Amino acid sequence: MADKVLTANRLSDGIAVWLDAAGNWAETLQSAFVARHAEAVSALEATGKVAFQDNKVVDVNVIDVEDVDGVLRPLRMRERIRADGPTIDYAPHYDVKRAQPLSA
Repeated sequence: MADKVLTANRLSDGIAVWLDAAGNWAETLQSAFVARHAEAVSALEATGKVAFQDNKVVDVNVIDVEDVDGVLRPLRMRERIRADGPTIDYAPHYDVKRAQPLSA
C-alpha cells in the first residue's frame, strides 16, 4: 500500500490544507500525517468526513504520496500543483499562498 495523507480545501478561504498528526489542518504537505496502514487510512477518512460535515473543509481526499529523501511528494500531478502552488505566475504583488494582494 502506498503512503497516504488527507487533503482538502479550507472552507473559510479555499486554501489547500493537509491533516497533521494533531488533527489540525496544516497549510503545507510536509506537515501532513502519513498513513502507512489500512487502519490509519480509515481514521483519516473518518476525520475528513467529520470536518466536511462540520463545514471546516471541502473537497476532502485521501491521496497517495511518496517519501523522496525525507520530502513528501504527491504521486498525482493535480496534487503536486495543489501542494506546490500554481504552474503560472500570478499578477505582480499577489500572494498566491494567501490569495490576496501583498501589502505595499
